Amino acid sequence: MTSSHHSQIAAGRLAQDGLLDAAMAEQAAALLARIEGSSLETVRVVFADQHGLLRGKTVTAASLASVFRSGLNLPSTLLLKDTSNRTVFPVWEAGQSGFMATMAGAGDMLLVPDPASFRTLPWAPHSAWIFCDPYARDGLPLPFAPRPVLRHAVAALAEAGYGLTVGLEVEFHVYQLIQNARGHDQTGMPGVPPQTELLDQGYQYLSEANYDRLEPVMDMLRRHAQALGLPVRSTEVEMGPSQFEFTFEPADAMTHADNMIMFRTMVKEVCTREGLHATFMCRPKTENSASSGWHLHQSLTDASGRNMFIPDEAGKLTAQAEAWIAGLLAHAQESCLLTTPTVNGYKRYQPFQLAPDRVEWGYDNRGAMVRALIAPGDGASRVENRVAEPAANPYFYFASQILSGLSGLEHGLSAPPPVENPYSNDATLLPPSLIAAIEAFEGGDLYRARLGADFAEYISTLKRAEWKRYLGTVTEWEHSEYFGIF
Repeated sequence: MTSSHHSQIAAGRLAQDGLLDAAMAEQAAALLARIEGSSLETVRVVFADQHGLLRGKTVTAASLASVFRSGLNLPSTLLLKDTSNRTVFPVWEAGQSGFMATMAGAGDMLLVPDPASFRTLPWAPHSAWIFCDPYARDGLPLPFAPRPVLRHAVAALAEAGYGLTVGLEVEFHVYQLIQNARGHDQTGMPGVPPQTELLDQGYQYLSEANYDRLEPVMDMLRRHAQALGLPVRSTEVEMGPSQFEFTFEPADAMTHADNMIMFRTMVKEVCTREGLHATFMCRPKTENSASSGWHLHQSLTDASGRNMFIPDEAGKLTAQAEAWIAGLLAHAQESCLLTTPTVNGYKRYQPFQLAPDRVEWGYDNRGAMVRALIAPGDGASRVENRVAEPAANPYFYFASQILSGLSGLEHGLSAPPPVENPYSNDATLLPPSLIAAIEAFEGGDLYRARLGADFAEYISTLKRAEWKRYLGTVTEWEHSEYFGIF
């Protein structure tokens, strides 16, 4: 049956329009043959949206062949929504130009499936995921589709003769769900958050006793992650109450971006099924909680796979390591909109909290934004950027690292001296708020030059809409501060 499937896929729209190449068509045909006669019932045909959240439709297993032939149509407004699910672009105005011309009237976009991404879901074994790339309805690329944006950055780095290896350290919280907000009066854009309580009490950093109490949940998440093929390295008790950390073995940027999307989604879906609530929100509004960060380890390799960050015997940074660090620092402020894309994420940038608050680097210094873990003879020599929040879109986050580091390489930038006192120096501060990050992004030229004006304007419009809604909300602080005295 493989040959029959292949001929049908090859005659379909996606193959004819060059959106599904020959290798992908062969993979798709083999996948369809494997599915036939299996117990698989449904396939969740999904794409990672602008926020790094999965969206899509579920088709029957028998219908997957048609998706490989013709793609799947979804409303294009799914790419035009802020985090409240409001469409923030003018889709109903006539005379749109540029990318908005293909999205006017809330028309369709086209999902093109990637057969290599197919995963049976261990918590729902009758179902599977397949990741897609969204295109305009006429088959033209969208300038802000997350996976293609990262693919473009990876290609630019490869053209310069390099590849990027990354390792993930991801912090998040898991709580016991007390009550889900399901009343008619609790819905909205967004709805009322659920009520939760801790799984374990108190600050607990790497405590063996706390780990033992949390092990059933740790094991459940680890086993599902491994069943998805994710390269889990460690499961750890993090600093704050009910705070977890998972780390992963190194991989290339695109692989780990997909892995991060799968991991976050799996954790939330599995926990919900178990009466738990998992959140990758940076700083939950719960008493005595700790902020969560997302630390990205990164090293540059040449065409032969050799690590270009291993220093000489004297420990001096290689030219590539110095330029890469310098590029990350030079573009840190304008990159924050991609590494820290939420209002909440900027409340983590506090001194003396194992989080960065300014643009600097240091050797094995957890207070610095960039921590250099580099030593002579150490094949794992790398830098760790500690700037991001775990809610970041991994495709945009990784692209920001690649394009910043590549700029450092191309311009031969030199890194400033490393810091020893990361919270008491005159280094440039990181943006203190989302609006400051938006303004830094708009004032920079890296992303407009590398990814185009459409991408830059898209991200700016999306996040300004979010900030405007935030400003329009009366907070508890304001109410406490002013309601009584005025």
